[in-house]
Amino acid sequence: MKPQQSPLIQKDAWLKPYALPLQRRYHKAVLKELELADGHPQLCEVCNNHLYYGLHKTENGWIFREKAPNARQIYLYGDFSYWKIEERYALHPIGNGDWEIELPRNFLKHGMLYKLWMVWQDGAGERLPAYVRRVVQDDTTKIFSAEVWDPAEPYEWQHSSPTRPAHPLIYEAHVGMSAQEPKIASYSEFREKVLPRIHRLGYNTLQLMAVQEHPYYGSFGYQVANFFAPSFRFGTPEELKELIDTAHGLGIAVVLDVVHSHSVDNEAEGLGYFDGSDHLYFHSGERGRHPVWQSRCFNYGKNETLMFLLSNLKYWLDEFRFDGFRFDGVTSMTYLDHGIGVDFLDYKQYFDGNVDEDALTYLYLANRLVHSQKETAFTIAEDVSGMPGLAFPAEQGGIGFDYRMSMGVADFWAKTVKEVPDEYWHVGDIFYRLTDKRNEEQVVSYAESHDQAMVGDKTLIFRLIDSKMYDKMSVFTPDLVVDRGIALHKLINFSTLALANGGFLNFMGNEFGHPEWIDFPREGNGWSYQYARRQWNLVDDETLKYKYLNEFHTAIVHTVTETHALDFPPLPVVRDNENQVLAFTRGDLLFVFNFNPDKSFTDYPINCKSGKYEMILHSDEPQFGGFDRLDAATEYFSIDDTLKAYLPSRTALLFVPEARHLL
Repeated sequence: MKPQQSPLIQKDAWLKPYALPLQRRYHKAVLKELELADGHPQLCEVCNNHLYYGLHKTENGWIFREKAPNARQIYLYGDFSYWKIEERYALHPIGNGDWEIELPRNFLKHGMLYKLWMVWQDGAGERLPAYVRRVVQDDTTKIFSAEVWDPAEPYEWQHSSPTRPAHPLIYEAHVGMSAQEPKIASYSEFREKVLPRIHRLGYNTLQLMAVQEHPYYGSFGYQVANFFAPSFRFGTPEELKELIDTAHGLGIAVVLDVVHSHSVDNEAEGLGYFDGSDHLYFHSGERGRHPVWQSRCFNYGKNETLMFLLSNLKYWLDEFRFDGFRFDGVTSMTYLDHGIGVDFLDYKQYFDGNVDEDALTYLYLANRLVHSQKETAFTIAEDVSGMPGLAFPAEQGGIGFDYRMSMGVADFWAKTVKEVPDEYWHVGDIFYRLTDKRNEEQVVSYAESHDQAMVGDKTLIFRLIDSKMYDKMSVFTPDLVVDRGIALHKLINFSTLALANGGFLNFMGNEFGHPEWIDFPREGNGWSYQYARRQWNLVDDETLKYKYLNEFHTAIVHTVTETHALDFPPLPVVRDNENQVLAFTRGDLLFVFNFNPDKSFTDYPINCKSGKYEMILHSDEPQFGGFDRLDAATEYFSIDDTLKAYLPSRTALLFVPEARHLL
């Protein structure tokens, strides 16, 4: 690939001065793929570490293997040995840093607990296997152990994976905090109680957080210890499979929030000093420790690390039939300084020696594997740096993600709501911020993130309504502050979805303006689950105004889906900053937003193709908490390419040509 012919550079001429480093990165990734594939047509054919290492049942019994090149001795011990370390349960080295032991068929039984006793030159310690698939914690001692998982009736899949959504509309959820009661919810409870809500809302994708096992519940799942084990807190692997299978039956794809950016520092539970060395999967010394997260940083330049992580992706795709991944912490992975405190304002910052090109190679390989292993799978990168080519096809010189999280949109709304009175909101700026992206990429937009819901911060609805959330949300209690908050919450979410350039994401509960922050059990709150839950009773209560936001959210998701609005680019037709009116088209759809807090406009002129139009949705309907200032039966005509409409204050409207037949 000649630098000047790169498809990526054709999309972004500002990259021309960096053609050679881009070419070098691409060639490095391709060569690594060829090396790992070892003559096989596709990388996914060889990334099978999970089928080799760990505990496996065979025709003749059980076999266990582990990679630990720094170990001098390794013993398997547990219930079967009465937790005694005995020579007969010693693994023997088989070369290449690998160890192995074979056990009789009836020796291990489903539910038995076990561990490794690892001995190295100057020490020893208990360890959980690196490829362990099931980990449980003792209620009394709080000690973690591996568990033999060999159920008598393995789960039988009922449904095929759905087709890949043209535009992922993602419901981001944490199973554990999805219960209404102050407790840890299970996969089964989520399947029975929350999944139907997601389906009714109209989402086509479910993103599951905190699935990979993590010792500390309060880490939100981002301090992973056991990468191949679904969290025991939420139930069994079979119950997770049933949840995913049920979602598939509803036509909902399920994406795993995968954490390959770092690993928890724990030794007894995780991979820290696994075989007595600090460099089996991580960088040695200071580079191997994240300065903020207090975790271990993977060394993506080692083949052992690459095969561990790539096999991990294949495992989740095959064993649990996930439909893709949202990669967490990509910025931290790809920069030597982890992007901490950096404002990425210059292209030089992508090529100034601060980039971990080994990490870029891994991400390239990860995308190649995912897309070849499962044709319908898709990937999303969480990156704040704007790294060029991240969400550009790997075959054309990019890293290969299908989407990038549009993290600037949520930051924009948070800053706007916090610092700017809405009478000064600039609709031209809103349009720009909600559509700003690299030309070669598709992005997933969201109005607010789960981080904004964490204790110490505020959600959008709480910033808009504040303390009146506590006593003014009754439908029988009129309140101007609440009316304003509900109206703006609807406009913010609808404009973000309607201007999305790829997909849209919503965190569990934000669709109805969940009033409480998230605070996981910790010493500082007396280990309480009071705020690690979702109050579904609020949205189900017909006497509370939360139902209005939920109904409107349902309407916009279904309408955008049924009209195929996101298939077409957004084209502005009105950016009236003085009156705060914004209008744009997507195909033959006409979206109109009046952000003005107190001015309604009669016969407001909007440029659009001549003909008769129907208003198929507006935010002022009573069922959405509006004031019923618009008549759905009104006929609208665009004459000489101008449609005149009544635009009530703080209201959004959607028009379609009368002849259009919704699918």
